[in-house]
Parts: sequence; C-alpha cells; structure tokens
Amino acid sequence: MERIVYLERESIIADIRRPACAHDWVEHARTPQAEVEARLAGATIAVVNKVQIDAGMISRLPALKMVAVAATGTNNVDLEACRLRGIVVSNIRGYAVHTVPEHAIALMLALSRNLVAYRESVQAGRWQQSDQFCFFDHPIRDLAGATLAIIGSGALGDGVARLAEAFGMRVLKAERKGAANCRGGYTPFAEALATADVVSLHCPLSADTQNLIGATELQAMKRSALLINTSRGGLVDEAALAEALKAGRIAGAGFDVLTKEPPTDGNPLLAPELLTLPNFLLTPHVAWASRPAMQALADQLIDNIEAFVRGEPQNRVA
Repeated sequence: MERIVYLERESIIADIRRPACAHDWVEHARTPQAEVEARLAGATIAVVNKVQIDAGMISRLPALKMVAVAATGTNNVDLEACRLRGIVVSNIRGYAVHTVPEHAIALMLALSRNLVAYRESVQAGRWQQSDQFCFFDHPIRDLAGATLAIIGSGALGDGVARLAEAFGMRVLKAERKGAANCRGGYTPFAEALATADVVSLHCPLSADTQNLIGATELQAMKRSALLINTSRGGLVDEAALAEALKAGRIAGAGFDVLTKEPPTDGNPLLAPELLTLPNFLLTPHVAWASRPAMQALADQLIDNIEAFVRGEPQNRVA
C-alpha cells in the first residue's frame, strides 16, 4: 500500500480524485518548510508544489519512492539526489496552454492601452471635467503591427505566439542567450531584444537563465518596449528592472512572478513608487490559475501517481 502525503493542498482549487490503487492518503492545507521532513516520514509518494525537497531530506526519507510535483517547475526538488536514490520525479505539463498565454496577452493589452492610467484619471474626475467627449492624457498603442520577441519556445511561448499573431503582431522566437549558432526560424537573442516592441519570457529558471534580463539587456531594449514575465521571477534582475522603470528606460512591465514568493523580504518591485506606476502591473502568480487549468492540473497529478504505481512512470524529470 502506498502512503501518499500531499503537503500543499490549498495551492490548487480543484476536485482531486483519489488514485485507483491501494493507498493511505494524507493531506495538509499548507506545510511550513520546517515541517516538511517530519510530515513526509514514512511516505512513499510525496505531493509537493513549492516546498523544498533537498538532498539531505531525501537521504533521511528511506521509504520515499516518488515525488509528484503539482506544477511544471521542479527547481524546488533536488533532481540529482532523486536520481541517485532511484526516486521518480514527475511534473505537470500542458495544463496552462490557454490560461498563461491569455494572462500574458492581457498584460500586454493593459499596458499598451494604458488602462490603469485611464482608470485612475476617471477616478480623479478628468473625464467629468473634459471639454469634449473624451480626453487624451495617456498614449494608446495597438498590438497590431507591433513586434513581439518570445524568449522560451515551449508550449506556453507557442501559445502566446498564436494569440499574438491573431492580434496582428509580428512574432520573433529568440535564440538562447550566448548561443554560438542561431537555429532556423529563430532570431539571435541580442537582435530580438533590440527589435521588439514587447519582450515576453517563457523559459524555465536554471543556472543558465538566472538574471537572463539584467541592466545590460534592459539598456538594449527600445525605450518604448514592454517586458512581460509570466514564467519565473529569477529570470529578471528585479533591482535593475525597478531602476529601469523609474528612469523611463523601458515603457513598462507586466509581471506575474517574483524571485521569492510570497514576497516577504522587501522585493524592489514592491516599493510603493513602483506599485503606483500605471505602467507597471504586478499580479500574484495567478497566470496559471484559471479554474479549468487547475482542474486539468489536478487530474494529471493523479494520472502521474497512478502511472507510477502501475510501473509506467510518465512526465518524468528524474
């Protein structure tokens, strides 16, 4: 019988069916990091989202056979330690192919059309005081005809590309930063960055992509460009972005992620002078969280566990 321990049940709003195998199911609404190891004692299958599973912990959990990650990103799990122990790690794939691209496009639209600035102007009485039927306090741009550079060409980047093309945008797929050669159908990283009216990030966080966009890259972008990040907070040097926004180095940014979540350590993007800017939109890591997407995630999570118990692991990352 499998002992399945779900450490962060409240991270998903969905119906989760029980696996079709003999099992003992234990779930916790949330788990402080300090309590992870104690709660996994005796577990054969751990279900996690963001809590850290490190090598030391793995060495002290002899019963553990599988880590089922209830998300796509797996940088919170020591994959090499799991490989050495023969522990299967499976993640979730493809569930957010509609919700994340829609959120990215929504951020582009809100920033391009200055929706926040106009809402604030109406609240301040500007429309009521206008001498004509409208007022033009803030510039409005169309997505149609604009150039979008997508960094990260997986399912989510491809989803954004499809929606962007439907709006009439010209889409560039950026080659990896520092790549010696440029693949067919891709644009060199530096060229994509310098050409784009909008840059949208859709790559995983790794040692190679940490601070992928820093002060140098922000300086290389057009002053009229927008930066969108619905992927991982660590892809961008947040202090450099804060300075670029305050200095008008780029036209705006729309973010759904931060380096540390929840952001309890004085993140520079949470400074009051940033949060009151109409050209900076920050949402609390909810691009993935439409109800249909969360249900698809929950269903795939149990599929992964059932496949492992059958001896046919799927969606393996280790």
